[in-house]
Amino acid sequence: MSDPVASPCINVCALDVSGRVCMGCFRDIQEIAMWGGMSDVQRAGVLEKLPERRRRFEAGGTFDD
Repeated sequence: MSDPVASPCINVCALDVSGRVCMGCFRDIQEIAMWGGMSDVQRAGVLEKLPERRRRFEAGGTFDD
């Protein structure tokens, strides 16, 4: 049995100017709220999106997937 997919939270809980995306973990509000009830497959899907969100933020872009 494998370990559950861990939260990407780094305890830097501050939202972007739109109020939609956490600047610490780069999850959106809905993903954060639903994390506890997600399956490991769903969590892994969220984690796959985060590096690209971070890259877009650092490039001055938007978070829209």
